Amino acid sequence: MMASAANRRIRRLSYAKYGYMFILPFFLVYFIFSLYPLLYTFYISTFRAAGTAVDAEMYYVGFENFKDLLFIDSPVRTQFFQAIGNTLILWICNFIPQIALSLLLAVWFTDNRLHVPGKGFFKVVMYMPNIITAASVATLFLSLFGETQYNPVNQILLSWGWIQEPITFLQTYQIKRGLVSFILAWMWFGNTMVMLMASIMGINPSLFEAAQIDGANSGQVFAHITVPSIRPMLVYVFITSMIGGLQMFDVPYLFNVGTDIDKYTRTIAIYIFERYSGATRDYGRSAAASIILFIITGILGAIVFYINSDKDEIAEKKRRRKEAKRLKGGAGF
Repeated sequence: MMASAANRRIRRLSYAKYGYMFILPFFLVYFIFSLYPLLYTFYISTFRAAGTAVDAEMYYVGFENFKDLLFIDSPVRTQFFQAIGNTLILWICNFIPQIALSLLLAVWFTDNRLHVPGKGFFKVVMYMPNIITAASVATLFLSLFGETQYNPVNQILLSWGWIQEPITFLQTYQIKRGLVSFILAWMWFGNTMVMLMASIMGINPSLFEAAQIDGANSGQVFAHITVPSIRPMLVYVFITSMIGGLQMFDVPYLFNVGTDIDKYTRTIAIYIFERYSGATRDYGRSAAASIILFIITGILGAIVFYINSDKDEIAEKKRRRKEAKRLKGGAGF
């Protein structure tokens, strides 16, 4: 009886409804601007245009567009899987140096034993690329490594005597991919660094003091205190970066300058845009590719979240729920 009375008192003091009231606007905005367009995109994916005109008649084909993209051997399927491969390559090549540099700088700037002069200035400078639009950055690098052999980078290298002949940078797909990856890493490492710094500064200082008293070196402190303590932030950075990487569009698109090697920088988002707005007017397959991208993003995000979740904490929550049910059942008798 005492347990039952306590449970009723807790229910009376619950403020959960106010929390739901505060987050209600988010769900309303999400439904209007995200959920409804997603459902409508799925609806469009079941149709196919009768021609290439803007006002071409659409007819119902069911899941044929998904079959064309995933199972039927055709140029459509080949281009789609190549776009997926390009997206993963570009994301991996920019995320690995981005997270490594961000983590290194975050640890460096938050170490109280290091007295780095001008620390605030460096933080601002490193974050600045994040506030510049991607189109502006891509245009800048296109000007530096332009199609013509008389671009500024070639002129500098020729004047220094480092090369004898001009290099056509954008005619080599490895260099083109490298430039796109470098731009994305350079733009986002400052934002990642700031988030990791905030997470590191939230660690209890007594842990570092105890490690210092025990004689732990910097590597041991980093591996056994810093990284495990900021694990939730690392998971957040990884998932958000993966979602953004799968949807990357602006920088790779601006580097598609009409050459034969554009297929090596065509991401899934570019593939969807080209099929939707190009001469093909293939709305159905474009919508189907969008749905597939959404599913891939959701699956990868769920896998990463599960792998990085605290198994002991999950087991403890399950044990508490069982214990609460047992007590509730006993109180009922």
